[in-house]
Amino acid sequence: MHYIDTHCHLDGEEFDADRSEVISRAREAGAQAIFLPAIDLPSSRRILTLCQQYPHYLYPMIGLHPEEVRPDYKEVLAELRQLLPQPQEEAGRGIIAIGEVGLDFYWSREYEQQQLEAFEMQVRWSVETRLPLMIHCRKAQNEMVHILKRYARELPGGVFHCFTGNEKEAAELLQFDRFVLGIGGVLTFKKSHLPQVLPSTVPLDRIVLETDAPYMAPVPMRGQRNESSYIVHIIDCLAASYGVTAEEIGRITTANANRVFGLSK
Repeated sequence: MHYIDTHCHLDGEEFDADRSEVISRAREAGAQAIFLPAIDLPSSRRILTLCQQYPHYLYPMIGLHPEEVRPDYKEVLAELRQLLPQPQEEAGRGIIAIGEVGLDFYWSREYEQQQLEAFEMQVRWSVETRLPLMIHCRKAQNEMVHILKRYARELPGGVFHCFTGNEKEAAELLQFDRFVLGIGGVLTFKKSHLPQVLPSTVPLDRIVLETDAPYMAPVPMRGQRNESSYIVHIIDCLAASYGVTAEEIGRITTANANRVFGLSK
């Protein structure tokens, strides 16, 4: 069985002691590739360096996470933009997406306007560079959808990361026909409604797999540091929910990831 982990914070200090072993375990479990989202300028630089050490296996993204947006966001975005290919260039440095970007009003709306402006600016980057978006959204779906609708015809696509919503919310996101839903460890949680929501609303060709490691470890690893090799538990739960084999989940979600991110693995 093969799969792609489309969202892993492998640059985090949680992996400093055994990063190479974590990557080896992912390979052994069937991971064909691991995609690394950034959250700010330092993480963007770390990720670019790390991915150079594992070419054609680790793939970098560049972006400013909504929880990292501060009054100086314009200066930060200006520096991040320099890491991306210019509109007339081919994608440079192997960057495969703009992410992790989005809106998060869960804890606070202190920087609401700055978040909205930073997100829209990075949405425009996606249009300019033809790189897909890796979108984080918490307690802000209405605002996010409102912005995306302005660019719906121009956007190359992307992932709605860590989807945990209901049928109505899924349908609203699936209207963006080049986007897919990122499904991770929450699917396996005892109180999760995703095993019922997904098969009733979301075709398998609109799903990609993710860990969000080191966070959100799936059952039976919940409470531990998450890592890419644990995706097998998510695959098993998805297979049971859709009534297909684990191999079929791996095959379809890998094809979806390759389609959205423009890879040929």
